[in-house]
Amino acid sequence: MRFQTPLVPATLLRRYKRFLADCRLDDGREVVAHCANPGSMLGLAEPGFRVWLEPNDDPKKKLDYGLRLVSPAEGVLVGVDTSVPNRALRAALEAGAVPGLEGYAAVRPEVKYGTNSRIDFLLIAPGRRDCYVEVKSVTLSRAPGLAEFPDSVTARGTKHLAELSAMAAEGHRAVMLYLIQRNDCTTMRLAADIDPAYAAGFAAARAAGVEVMVLGCALTPEAILPGGALPFDEPAP
Repeated sequence: MRFQTPLVPATLLRRYKRFLADCRLDDGREVVAHCANPGSMLGLAEPGFRVWLEPNDDPKKKLDYGLRLVSPAEGVLVGVDTSVPNRALRAALEAGAVPGLEGYAAVRPEVKYGTNSRIDFLLIAPGRRDCYVEVKSVTLSRAPGLAEFPDSVTARGTKHLAELSAMAAEGHRAVMLYLIQRNDCTTMRLAADIDPAYAAGFAAARAAGVEVMVLGCALTPEAILPGGALPFDEPAP
């Protein structure tokens, strides 16, 4: 997924009210950017961090900038826009470029299922089980090379695990796909200490037959592109 508008560098001043971030552009101007991330952004919201903003001229949007990338350390880029994974993955799924999810004739986004929910992607092909794919953006890292999810309590995420379990119980294929939006991580595990209920829901989903996939991605100020499969560190039983 290429950014529609070239990103501009800035310095993060503060993130507040979850969806707002004050930033200073390199020319000294201070602007307010929309932060499309409902999570805590643990480790990514420190004042002084280098960030990249996407300008927009859409009159329907209240803010002129969107926060897209954060650099918490030299050479490290993290994608903090949680809408990016679905946009980036849709093209890859349609092209049959996601390992383990190739060969489906149709990719349908945002299909209603479960209890007042929408699955991120429903993959369909003649002679194959329908495949329900739920996508989560992973941005937390508290140890070198290790990505973790979630970065805050997520009742919604736990609900999604239960609904995937129900699809698996009905005989469908159900996949929990984690996209690591960092360029410094090579494996992933659950942050069970942050949300024990999510960890319990994950264990139940695995027992019900829900598959787990982890993908890395390539990040630059020009684009975020899904990468290859990465290992998942399964919780101990």
